[in-house]
Amino acid sequence: MKQYFPRIKVVLVGAQGPLNIGSVCRAMGNFGFSELRLVAPETDHLANDARQMAVKAKDILEGARIYPDLAAALADCSFAIGTTRRFGKYREDLYAPDAAAEALVARPAEETLALVFGREDHGLFTGELDLCQRTLTIPTNDDMPSMNLAQAVSLCLYEVTRAARRASTTIDDETNGKKLASNETLESMFFHMRRSLVEAGYLDPVNPDHILRGFRRIFGRAGLNDREVRILHGLWSRIDWLEGERRKLTERLRNNDE
Repeated sequence: MKQYFPRIKVVLVGAQGPLNIGSVCRAMGNFGFSELRLVAPETDHLANDARQMAVKAKDILEGARIYPDLAAALADCSFAIGTTRRFGKYREDLYAPDAAAEALVARPAEETLALVFGREDHGLFTGELDLCQRTLTIPTNDDMPSMNLAQAVSLCLYEVTRAARRASTTIDDETNGKKLASNETLESMFFHMRRSLVEAGYLDPVNPDHILRGFRRIFGRAGLNDREVRILHGLWSRIDWLEGERRKLTERLRNNDE
């Protein structure tokens, strides 16, 4: 089976139905996608129902990779788009499927990318969307907003094929062709950032992710490469040092007062 988009991984989080998993594999085969990643599936993805729905895409089904959590599934990805049908404080700047497809196709050829889909009943949790650089939503009727998982995947993959035909090998001006940092590298930086800014009193230790999610959106739109991540690590390290010096001075002053 010829694969046109090997660098774009389809990720299903907490998939609950073997029929849907098999149907997703068939859609992937229809549109030339080769790698399925399953995060903590709640069903046997190799069940007979899944195999029957996959039809000629059984090789995609049998080759699916299993991961314990989304962070592990996205570790090698530099750009991931998570899907949601809910709106709110942490679900802003949403792509439509066609815009998301254009963003994926425009990424430099050497990058590993991902389209992430959530559970059939609850979708992706906010903490999982945090691991994605951007989010997309499919405009649907308010009276029946939730789409079937396999149908949603099919629609998004179709848009990627359309964007690829339109854009060919065009590189997005936003990235300037630079190779972006992997998700694993970004998460290490965000962990350092959270710790440093909590210690410095900038982030609320009870709910540090409230403000941190704003930074995630900013950096997600910017697209960071490895050098830029190292620069930010250096900034957090400098903040660590300054906070340490401030605490030492405060302790000396307190001892002098005593």
